[in-house]
Formats: sequence, structure tokens, C-alpha cells
Amino acid sequence: MAKGSEKTPLEREPDLNDPEYFINRELSLLMFNRRVLELAQDADVPLLERLRYLCISCANLDEFFEVRVASVQQQLKLNITTRDPAGLTPIEQMEQISAQAHALVHDQYELFNKVLVPALQADEIHFLRRSQWNEEQAAWVKGYFRRELLPVLTPLGLDPAHPFPRIQNKSLNFIIKLEGRDAFGRESDMAVVQAPRALPRIIRMPEEISPSRDTFVFLSSVIHAHVDDMFPGMQVLGCYQFRVTRNSDLFVEEDVDDLLSALQGELPIRNYGDSVRLEVADVCPPEIYRLLMEKFKLEERDLYQVNGPVNLHRLMAVVGLVDRNELKFAPFTQKLPPGYNPDKSIFDYIDQNKQVLLHHPFQSFEPVIQFLKQAATHPDTVAIKMTLYRTGPDSPIVDALVAAAKAGKEVTAVIELRARFDEAANIAVATRLQDAGAYVAYGVVGYKTHAKLTLVVMRQRRRVKRYVHLGTGNYHSGTAKAYTDYGLMTGDRVLGDDVHRLFMQLTGLGKAVNLKKLLQAPFTLYDGMVARIRREADHAREGKRALIRLKMNSLVEPGIIVELYKASRAGVKIELIVRGVCCLRPGVKGVSENIHVRSVMGRFLEHTRVFYFLNGGSEELFCSSADWMPRNFFRRVEACFPIEDRQLKRRIIRETFTTYLRDNSQAWVLRPTKKYKRLKPSAKAPRRAAQEMLLEMFS
Repeated sequence: MAKGSEKTPLEREPDLNDPEYFINRELSLLMFNRRVLELAQDADVPLLERLRYLCISCANLDEFFEVRVASVQQQLKLNITTRDPAGLTPIEQMEQISAQAHALVHDQYELFNKVLVPALQADEIHFLRRSQWNEEQAAWVKGYFRRELLPVLTPLGLDPAHPFPRIQNKSLNFIIKLEGRDAFGRESDMAVVQAPRALPRIIRMPEEISPSRDTFVFLSSVIHAHVDDMFPGMQVLGCYQFRVTRNSDLFVEEDVDDLLSALQGELPIRNYGDSVRLEVADVCPPEIYRLLMEKFKLEERDLYQVNGPVNLHRLMAVVGLVDRNELKFAPFTQKLPPGYNPDKSIFDYIDQNKQVLLHHPFQSFEPVIQFLKQAATHPDTVAIKMTLYRTGPDSPIVDALVAAAKAGKEVTAVIELRARFDEAANIAVATRLQDAGAYVAYGVVGYKTHAKLTLVVMRQRRRVKRYVHLGTGNYHSGTAKAYTDYGLMTGDRVLGDDVHRLFMQLTGLGKAVNLKKLLQAPFTLYDGMVARIRREADHAREGKRALIRLKMNSLVEPGIIVELYKASRAGVKIELIVRGVCCLRPGVKGVSENIHVRSVMGRFLEHTRVFYFLNGGSEELFCSSADWMPRNFFRRVEACFPIEDRQLKRRIIRETFTTYLRDNSQAWVLRPTKKYKRLKPSAKAPRRAAQEMLLEMFS
């Protein structure tokens, strides 16, 4: 080789699998929770909504420990040393998780105690601590304790005959240090009191003895104040609240004969999985919390000492209890699609419009409910097939399926019993549908059914007509008011045939068949997305304009991240809107400098998954139930459907990408440093928040 011809380090082809170019999944999830907390810290957000965001950040952190930290700790117990795509071993992950989680918890309580409590008090919403009670209030609390609490509390003395009790996951408990002998002459110096889950953690004090109509006391304060009443004749030396978080991921063998029965057997065990975190009051002395750590087999990094209630999430009840609209987001009315009349046939409406697109929560979920209700009673309906992942209690969707089955329609429901934390509700739904005469399947062994599909089969004038609904979110009327999702209703023959074939796969047996329009995980979705990314890269190399825009909840899959890096290097402009976990590192010179990543968060939970490819001017646009994670591509049944109508395509591009990429108030940009920075409008730029713009657009 001629002198000087060897490539310098900057010119060499980078190894795109280098851990330097990836962000650890667990740390990215903690960063997402940090962004939720930032919304609670935002003084421009209505006060009670700030409290709600704080509660959401605490609930998210609970689930993070129950599932993600539990997984890392299991790897530690198995002595696994394999590095993740970001180059971290399980022990390195655990160390960084602990540091960031402790900082997050510290900031949650700082915000609550030093910002939100004083602000709420200034608006006449009070949380009275024991030290603040006057004589009249203390007397009321004493009466409440004796009337409502003492009959249901069971103090457990710790001695050879009474070992340390089993502590339920995330339950409120108290450990009490005692002195003296009881009636039997026992000299135990420790006891535990468990607060039943049925007890409210926030108690409203009567208005006539309170500084305002919205005055509350914590259950923990009431128990602390009267713990002596549970140990007559003994001296209470200390009372300290604690809470343990446990591994809550259910493990059910895939080859069991009856998945429903197996899950029913596993659900009670969830509350007693391996311990992963201990929360204690910050006044708890070392000898007490070390005793608890020993009992729960936890280490110092798993201990969280807090200044306040050990479960801030329970403060969510206050948002509902306080009737102060001026301290909440302004109410809005969900809109119906143009020309839609709920009193007329929705199937005629679909036929007239060819394709009906709904953007929740800005547009109502009611047409989807009517789609099922009218199908249940329509004389032409032969069959209804539907996937159910989460439906919620008292679901009008389930009501419609039950009515259809009782009316003699062929009803098939593919219910994913393993939808995390909804297992019990889904078992109840499955049982109810079976009792009504519906055929219920639990999907495919080894794969969760996460696709959102409904198929209505009608016989019209001696021919079969299929109508379908495909969505990015669950068939849950409650979350349809709080999550952003797209739903498409159509009588398109090819899409109807594809959905029919997909249901045949879910309920029957046979080889995977090629679908004409749908991309389906685990068979064609991954390869279909990779092919389109590579096509954009080819266009860029040919000197054509190349553009990829993607919106999703999580971007984790390493192989597809590498494909995006290759496309970036080829010159493709890539704009990503990723609400939560993003393991891709943008803006790295020579690797991802053409990739821009932002997270947009606000009043509603961003949940739409939309994939756009410029394709040399012949644009392709897809909506999907799937995020870009290994499980969605390879271990779930997912559906990705094209938006082919030119007008609807323009509409989704405007509502999903144009609007969200202009957000300068509720958007966080991911920097090459792997840190997020919240955008702020400049002095000359108007404030733009995507969700607010959409509310205005649909109003």
C-alpha cells in the first residue's frame, strides 16, 4: 500500500454494533420516568395535574422494579455476566440503575414536600401531619382509628411462635419496637402491623373541623398516632412504615394443558415473588432497616429511605376527590368523524367513505363501540372475530360480543391472558364470553397476541362482505380517552381477506401464508421494515431525496437500530418520535448524524405507532400495534397495516409528524451525549405543544 493511503481512524468503517452507539434499555426507561417527573415539576401545568404526574412517575417506578430490575437481579443470581448491546454487565447495570433510581426518588419527595404540598396548601388543599392536629382534629382521628381501623388491623408480635409474616408486594406495613411484657409474660421487642389494601391511604377530614373542605390525613399518620392502642401495657419505642417491592413477572410454562387454569394458579403467587426493593421512613434506625433487609435478602443498594408516605402513588386518589376544575386540565369534548350519525348504520357510513380513520382521544371511541354493537344485532352478521389484550372492567366491547353470541352469531375472541397486570381481568372476560357461547382462544403457544383486530363477516345478497377495524391501541374505552391511538375501519376486500387469514392462523393450524397488505409479526414485519429502510438508503446513494419518519413508544431492537445507522450513513434523513425507551444514540458523527430523536409527552399518553417512508415520492405509511422491540418483532403476534388513501395519508402525516416535530414546549430532544434536553420556545417563537395543537385542530 502506498505511503499515506491507509485510512485514518475517522475514515475507517465504524463497527455499528459497537456498544458506544447504544443506550442501555433500563437506563433509558429511567430517563423516561425522569421526563414524567419533569412534567410534575412544570409550573405551567395545572396544580392537581402536577400531583397526578408525580403519582404516575411513582407508579412507573414501581413497575420498573417489579419487572425490569427483577430481571436484572435474576441475572445476578444466576451469575450471568453477558453484556447488553450497550456493553454493560448485569452488575454494572444494577449499579447505574441504583444510582439513578435513588436520585429520582429523592427528587420525587423533594418535589412533594417542598413544592407541591405548600402550593396545594396555598390553594386550600391540606395534608395535615400529626404535629399539626389541634385537639378537635386529634379527637376525630382517634375516633376514626377506633371505629374504622382497629377492628381490621392485626398486630403480629415477633417471637419463636410468631415468625416474621409474609409481606405482600407493595403493601403498607409498620415495624414497631416495643419494651415490656405482655399478658402471657412474653418479652418480644418487635411487632409488625400490616395495613389491609382495602383501607384508604388518604382520609378526608370533616370540613367543620378543618381549615378547608379539602383537608386530608395520611393513613400512616393515623396508625402512627395510635399504635399504642394495639399494644396495651407495652411501651412503644418506635413505629416505622415500610414497603417491599417484589418480582411480579408471572412464569407460566408455555406447554401447559390449560393456560387459563395455570394463570389462575400463578396469580396469587405474584404478591410473594422475590424481593427487589425496600422502602422505609427516613427516620427508621439502622438496626431496624438492616433487620428488614436481612429478612427480605436485599442489599444496601436496594434500600430507599423516604421523607413521607412510602407509596406516593396512592396520592392519585386526591386528584379525583378534589372537585377543583381550575386546578385541572380544561375539559374537552371528543369529536365524531365528519358526517357520522350514531343513529344510522355505521356499515353504510364505512361503505360511503371507503376508509374511516379515528384519532383518539381527540376523536371519540364511540364509533368503534357502535361497530361492535350494530354488528351484534345486524341481521346480515354471520360472524365476529376479535383480539382482546386489555379491555377494562364493564367493557361495552365485551357487552357487545356477549350480546352477539347470545343472538346466535358466531363469535370468536382471541384473548391474551398474559397481558401483564391484566391477567385476572382477562380471565374474567374469557369466562364471561365462554358462558355466553362464544369461542375463546388464548392465541398461540410461545407468542403473545398483541395485534388489535376486529373482523365482522356479513352475508349480503348471496355474497360475503367483510368489515375490519385495525388499531394501534387496545379495545379499552377508558384508555381511548387518555391514550393517543389510531383506528381504521374499512370494508376493503384485500384487508378483510388478510385479517381473515390472520385469524385462521391464531385459532387454527397450518403454515404461515403471505398476506397481501398487512405486515405481520413474527413473520413479515421485521423483514418488511428492514427492506424499506434499505430502500431509502439505496435512494440516498442514488442522489434522491430519502426520508424516514417513525413514531413509536420504544425503540430497542439492535438489528434494526444498525439498519437505521446504515441508512443515516448513506444520507437518509431520519426523524424519530419515541416516547419512552430509545436505545439508539443519535447525532454521532459518521454513524447517526442524520438521525434526530425526540420524545413528546403531555396530557395524554402517546401511544400511536406510525411508520413513514418517502420511497422516491411514492410514499408508504403504516400504522401498527407494534413497537420496535425484540419481543414485538419475534415473540408476539402483531399487525401493521398500510394507509393507502391519499387524503388519510396526508392527514396522518400532518397530525403525527408535522405537528409533533414542531413541538417546542413538551418535547425532549435526545442528544449525542445520551441525555435528553427539554425544548423551550425562544423569545420570538410562539409556544407550540403538539397535543394542544391537536385539541385545537379537532375543536
